[in-house]
Amino acid sequence: MTRRHGSALRNPALSSSNRESIRPDRRRPSNVIGQPRGEVRVHKSPVDISSVFSVRRLHPQAAMSSIPELIKKKRDGGELSDGDIKTFVEAVTRGSIQGCQTGAMLMAIQQRGMDSRETSTLTREMMLSGQVMSWPPEWAGLLVDKHSTGGVGDKVSLVLAPALAACGCKVPMISGRGLAHTGGTLDKLESIPGFAVYQSAERVRAILSQVGCCIVGQTETLVPADRVLYAVRDVTATVDSLPLIAGSIISKKGAESLTALVLDVKFGRAALYKDLDGARELARLLVKAGNDLGVRTAAVLSRMDGVIGRSVGASLEVVESLETLKGAGPPDLMELVVTLGGLLLATAGLAADRREGELRISRAVTSGDALLKFRAMMEAQGVSGETAGELCSPDADYFKILRKARHQMELTVDRDGVLSDVDGLVLGQVLHQLGAGRSQAGQAVNHSVGAQLLLPLGRKVTKGTPWLRVHYEEPAPGPEQIRRLHDALVVGSDVERPRPALVQEVLV
Repeated sequence: MTRRHGSALRNPALSSSNRESIRPDRRRPSNVIGQPRGEVRVHKSPVDISSVFSVRRLHPQAAMSSIPELIKKKRDGGELSDGDIKTFVEAVTRGSIQGCQTGAMLMAIQQRGMDSRETSTLTREMMLSGQVMSWPPEWAGLLVDKHSTGGVGDKVSLVLAPALAACGCKVPMISGRGLAHTGGTLDKLESIPGFAVYQSAERVRAILSQVGCCIVGQTETLVPADRVLYAVRDVTATVDSLPLIAGSIISKKGAESLTALVLDVKFGRAALYKDLDGARELARLLVKAGNDLGVRTAAVLSRMDGVIGRSVGASLEVVESLETLKGAGPPDLMELVVTLGGLLLATAGLAADRREGELRISRAVTSGDALLKFRAMMEAQGVSGETAGELCSPDADYFKILRKARHQMELTVDRDGVLSDVDGLVLGQVLHQLGAGRSQAGQAVNHSVGAQLLLPLGRKVTKGTPWLRVHYEEPAPGPEQIRRLHDALVVGSDVERPRPALVQEVLV
């Protein structure tokens, strides 16, 4: 029996307030990471890096009368052929389908699901709905990227991208913005004065040639079908459809013409998926969809209950990332960087196995090579040499450059014991309310708002010991928010113990 992937019944957190990893960035301009629209040669394969930037040739005379039949076919539980899916995606991209028809098709997919062939075809057609990036032939086998389903304090990309570049990779990382309690990589980088997340296609090529990595925003010409479909999913309660999630995520990565991709699929209190089984189902689907596009794809299932590292908030996370690149990062952040990077090098064939890959990534960070790449990336993306140099210096005065909140408040432990747990979801939600996050696309965030865990989990403490420093401006934390933050900390009576590993499984 063919397996179908319908809506994810085990992921109630995929609501309108919690989906940074699958929402396109609606602030991006149309004239970056792509060339002007036009009829140019079409890619035959997403990994044909010798081709030019391409755009799918659309057929204006496609029979629109077939759309109702396609909706009916899927509504009644039928399988859509490759041609059916191509017709639907082209109609969406061209704008010749009615909005109600798009919504009806997405609801039919959400209710009836798609088998793996349908999902792979949908992903491919979405990828080919716009321009597909291409690279010089000598970069063959070097193009890699990662994707995370999002979490609290997830600053992995800021360390991993330059570490991969230091290992000889080319990393055209297309990232997103935060929504609700999840932080966005672009927001964090924009807290650095001068950092430009929007770059032209020619400039991206130049940065990759000179530096080896760049972190930029999605564009109007990259996977335009996804922008249309996501906007409809947002208002038709079809965000949690597994085939549609896979199509959204993997189509954009396929359009980067990658050699290899690694996915960090998170589960737990502060993740999209609360349980391991739901995250595993999504990870398997994403891995297959990526491999079907010709991108060597692997996934890591990692726990997201608390906070990654000890800082949350744009400016504070940039500081922690820089400290990590200087060899003083928290162990859990380094665990994710090394695991994801090592797996990616091995998947791309750039390391003999995961162990060798992990050693190379770790060495790139501890040697300072990754820090040099991060500095070069900052300068290549608009940061002045003086600012980049100051941030990367051993004794950097970070808040001489980065914005610091006008007020800080420390919370203390209310009894003796051991710091056992911190609810990352609560922390992220409160900081979002204080201005660190956004409730809808396009809203500004306050880069200075955030929080720092002053002690690592597993540490024995006495009553009155400060454990959290909140950085805020206006509004100030209210009594209810302070109560929630106090309740987010669990103080146990056990003996000191190390924090458990975040990585639970690896899927290849």
